[in-house]
Amino acid sequence: MTAIFATRIELDAHGAAWIGGTRVKVTEIVLDKMAYGWSPEEIHFQHPHLSLAQIHGALTYYYEHQAELDAQIWQGLEEANRLAAEASDPGFRRRLNELKRSR
Repeated sequence: MTAIFATRIELDAHGAAWIGGTRVKVTEIVLDKMAYGWSPEEIHFQHPHLSLAQIHGALTYYYEHQAELDAQIWQGLEEANRLAAEASDPGFRRRLNELKRSR
């Protein structure tokens, strides 16, 4: 008798991988591991709504698609840096304040 267990990974319209049935991206689990050095058990402690099987499944998916997911992670970081620079732009902040006052 053979039993097969698999964590479902779903791809959205943008190609982002999600843990099936959750609102958690595979890259979020990977970033927890990279940024904090968390083990799967610590990730489970921090995200108790995920099972260890889901966490291991997400990490397995990452290692099988590492180049693609690393590119997505870098894209996200570049976008975050761009938005942070834009938000710190004095002209942009002035325009936002003007919009707030006009309401």
